[in-house]
Amino acid sequence: MAAAVLPEDLRLGPVRLRVADRRRGGEWLERVLGLSALGESGGRAVWGGPDRVPLVELREHAGARPVPEGGRPGIYHYALLLPGRAELGGFVDHLGRERIPFGSSDHLVSEAIYLRDPDGITVEVYADRPRSAWTRRDGELAMALDPIDRASLHEAGAAAPWRGLPAGTRMGHVHLHVGDLAAAERFYVDGLGFAVMARALRGALFVSAAGYHHHVGLNVWAASRPPAGPDDAGLDEWTMSIPEAAARDALARRLASGGARVERSNGSLVATDPWGITVRVSAA
Repeated sequence: MAAAVLPEDLRLGPVRLRVADRRRGGEWLERVLGLSALGESGGRAVWGGPDRVPLVELREHAGARPVPEGGRPGIYHYALLLPGRAELGGFVDHLGRERIPFGSSDHLVSEAIYLRDPDGITVEVYADRPRSAWTRRDGELAMALDPIDRASLHEAGAAAPWRGLPAGTRMGHVHLHVGDLAAAERFYVDGLGFAVMARALRGALFVSAAGYHHHVGLNVWAASRPPAGPDDAGLDEWTMSIPEAAARDALARRLASGGARVERSNGSLVATDPWGITVRVSAA
């Protein structure tokens, strides 16, 4: 598989969400995920961890319709990457004490917990396995949907009792519902410059930079439904930072040559995929 043309110092920034009730959404982020309010930015409430790194921003759109069961083109989930397995175990213990329902999966490269917020947006909280434990199969990274070892996680969590979102947590990836994988590959691989890491899971594609398992997941599991509109709860935009101006300019040229809509706004590049999903690329 071709290597990513994006720089290795790329990182994901906060997701900017559209919600029906900003106060309700913030209370859920605090109670369930342990995030802290960091203030306001551009009419959005900003939430993050104790190191004050913004992770989630909420914009209220009164009456926004919740994401339906099974989703629609737009955001499937955003994923918070914890520093390690002990912290994930502590988080699982916290969910158990609070009787908060969740799903889980062992993806081989990571272990993940899944929840739905009050607007129906799915959130993944996960910990990576060491890269030395990742394996390849048929030329691509091996990933799976195996049951998680909850007893082992509980044991690991004893070393990191939950006291809120730990320092060092960052936005690990976003996973998007799209309408067509070939068109998605043209935008996210040929345009943005990610590399394909795995396509064995039926109806899905996982792409990344710097050899990561995925910075963006893409699937067509909700392709038969109309995309999220401005009156639907969901994603305003996801963000990533690329420090070098030359790399950002090259990205803009790739997208434009593929016919994508690219704009410059407040020092950032703003691009929209064929299903109206927006990414903002900035220097920091």
